[in-house]
Amino acid sequence: MSNEHTPLLTSGVCGLAVGMATVCGRGQPGESSPAHAGAPKKEPRKLDTFFGVMVPTVLSMFSIVLFLRTGFIVGHAGLLQGLLMLVVAYTIISLTILSICAISTNGAIKGGGAYYMISRSLGPEFGGSIGLMFFLAKVCACGVYVLGLVEAILNVFDAAVLGGVRVLPQGYWYNVLYSAVVLLLCLLVCLVGAHIYARTAFVILLVVNVTLLSILISPLAVPAQDFNITHHGPGNQTRHYDVSYTGFNATTLGNNLWRGYTLDYSTNSVMSFATVFAVMFTSCTGIMAGANMSGELKTPSASIPKGTILAVVYTFIVYVVLFFLVSSTCERDLLTQDYGFFQRINVWPPFVTIGIYCGALSAAMSSMIGASRILHALAEDQLFGLPLAPAAIKSSSGNPWVAVMYTWALAQCVVFAGQLNAVAGLVTVFYLLAYAAVDLACLALEWASAPNFRPTFQLFSWHTCLLGIISCLVMMFVINPVYSSASIVVLLLLLLFLHYRSPTSSWGYISQALIFHQVRKYLLMLDVRKDHVKFWRPQVLLMVSNPRSSSQLILFVNQLKKGGLFVLGHVQLGDLDSFPSDPVQQQYNFWLSLVDKLGVKAFVDLTLSPSVRQGTQHLLRITGLGGMKPNTLVLGFYDSCTPDDYFLQDPAFCHASPGKMQEDNYNFGVDLPSLQAHFPPVRHVESPRWLSPEEYVGIVSDAIKMDKNVCLGRYLFELQGEGRDSKVDGSERTIDVWPLNLLQPSRCDRVDVCSLFLLQMACVLNMSGRWRRARMRIFLNVEAASGEQGWAVNEETFRELLRKLRIRAAITIVPWDAAVQSYCACRAASQAAVRFLYLPRPPAHYSQSQQYLSQLEAVTNRLGPTLLIHGVTPVTCTDF
Repeated sequence: MSNEHTPLLTSGVCGLAVGMATVCGRGQPGESSPAHAGAPKKEPRKLDTFFGVMVPTVLSMFSIVLFLRTGFIVGHAGLLQGLLMLVVAYTIISLTILSICAISTNGAIKGGGAYYMISRSLGPEFGGSIGLMFFLAKVCACGVYVLGLVEAILNVFDAAVLGGVRVLPQGYWYNVLYSAVVLLLCLLVCLVGAHIYARTAFVILLVVNVTLLSILISPLAVPAQDFNITHHGPGNQTRHYDVSYTGFNATTLGNNLWRGYTLDYSTNSVMSFATVFAVMFTSCTGIMAGANMSGELKTPSASIPKGTILAVVYTFIVYVVLFFLVSSTCERDLLTQDYGFFQRINVWPPFVTIGIYCGALSAAMSSMIGASRILHALAEDQLFGLPLAPAAIKSSSGNPWVAVMYTWALAQCVVFAGQLNAVAGLVTVFYLLAYAAVDLACLALEWASAPNFRPTFQLFSWHTCLLGIISCLVMMFVINPVYSSASIVVLLLLLLFLHYRSPTSSWGYISQALIFHQVRKYLLMLDVRKDHVKFWRPQVLLMVSNPRSSSQLILFVNQLKKGGLFVLGHVQLGDLDSFPSDPVQQQYNFWLSLVDKLGVKAFVDLTLSPSVRQGTQHLLRITGLGGMKPNTLVLGFYDSCTPDDYFLQDPAFCHASPGKMQEDNYNFGVDLPSLQAHFPPVRHVESPRWLSPEEYVGIVSDAIKMDKNVCLGRYLFELQGEGRDSKVDGSERTIDVWPLNLLQPSRCDRVDVCSLFLLQMACVLNMSGRWRRARMRIFLNVEAASGEQGWAVNEETFRELLRKLRIRAAITIVPWDAAVQSYCACRAASQAAVRFLYLPRPPAHYSQSQQYLSQLEAVTNRLGPTLLIHGVTPVTCTDF
């Protein structure tokens, strides 16, 4: 796990992060930052389970709902629906807590809390987008708590007048001003450090619990009372309400059992199940307050599960008791028209006032600290480049003060909403989305069945994860479909943005584990005994000596695979006994980077062997798995031509712009200079040949013996427009097919297996993207002595065959005695973009290898891009 916090590698749009390296106190990606470079000292982890997890979680879950919105929930929804909301909300968070506990007990957790868990489980794209959404949720929650605190302050000073002037004037802009003052106080505390807040939070928790105790004993000490409540509505309207506190009363309880949704005096809008649930769920948004402190916890893997579960159980019991208490003692109008009614019915009203102030202030500070830690983790991982780069700066004590400043500025924007209930829906939707992501992370880890996912917390399963995801998504749309849809759209845009930037990391990607799990399952289901010719497709092993001279062949064969397997094979000459370790393993990254550069969909398989022929035999036998094994071997042509260096022609392999070079630096440790240096220069005329003619022909013979089709490509370096950026559509291209063995025409049937395979491969090429609109011509050789009538019969017979095979092509009759001359004339015309020729079977004795190659060279000399094909597999079918 030593590399689990390696910074993400930046590129693309926000690649300017490198320019901020010195500002942010971080080196360039790939270098050690000053904070890590010698690792002089590590920030001490100071907090235990109680102070670091349970205290902030309890305070965050109490927040402003406990004292300011308990009456709002019971008054509008009634006791039964209120309890239903509570059960639903706590069921959702309980399912999420199970996922949090599982992930947090599966290894070391660093700073960033929920973001760290998600990003290290699902990868940078999903983790970064959800992390930013969770950061915004924390920011909005901070604004909500501040607005709740200001509301409580104004309730206390509503009638306070000094010299004929209100002590605290009220109005929208005054609310914003008071909120700004409270946020400034939170900022100052958070700049001191999380450990100071954690210690003071314990004192705040004591105060809140004393306030709770006073509320519980007040019905026993406070007699029944009547109150008159006045509200100023729109248009200078004044509403008066006569309400009562009855003490414990069965009639009061009966009247409060059922729902009674009415006008919310703070927003002047009628409440519903969704709006009330949104407000109530803000009390459940604090379950990750302890997880967000993971960077300050001594033992986060043990503290997060234990502290979170205890906090949730405690707060649930408190809320249930309070719901029954207020339902039994307060009339509905008192609950719906005065959200701060606890102050009216307490044995000593200042208890409640102090509790509200402490609870709301601590929740706001907890959200600000949690949000700043998430933002700091995002900045350290360099996910969003320049915009968040300064947030990586920390003080000497380890406090991310710039991230705190970012959070404070955004929370300041939130308070412009003016009213708590107006923001509650957005906060709840953001949190539900983050909770669904945590459940998804745990579900993915469970489904991947990775051996290293063995959390010490076992009270979860994929059923709880899936149920948590579904319940979160359903409640999101129940609360506010518009906010939910918008948040998902924003999430998808962030996913696309991060995917476009193509960050790479050493965290590990859960997608790879899931893909492996599914691929293994489907490979086992891919039974070779059930193969049928109707569903045949080329599965190609292309042997490559040096990609510098073979890149055009690689690009062309990529068009021939038709969704089948494509493997680049390479044999390194040598004996493993003469090496201290396997030299082939170190080369895979270079070959995979080559595949990325060329933009082909290919696998790579390398081997070490004393000879190329033996190595090719190894690859033909062992490459692939199950039903996905090569059925076709492709080789470059054996001739004396001096190959060109493709790396000098393709811009992708030449010196790129700084942004492109920076992107290359993050290609899994293989940059462009390293890639160029790894592959040797192309062969010169004087260079020795590593492969003899006999060995080359032996490879062809071996493949045919192993029941593999063989293709030899010549002059394919002349073919243009095969690169991934090419706009060629094939409309000006022609594919010529010669399905007759030109070396032994009298012994060949034009409809044998090899000829049909030749036609099939030409059709496959004609179906690929850059050849789809190309014209196909088939040259049919007939004996001149048969006359025109014989030619017509041969042509009609072959046309009927093409009709059965659903092949659209023009047929040209070529008299055999003039075949060679006609072929030369066709070569000189150079009308075809590529030609498919019949490859004869190699000679049985190796002494004839040179003659065999000389004949092939004579037939294809200066012919242009040509593919010599010998097929041994029946690949055509006339049935449906």
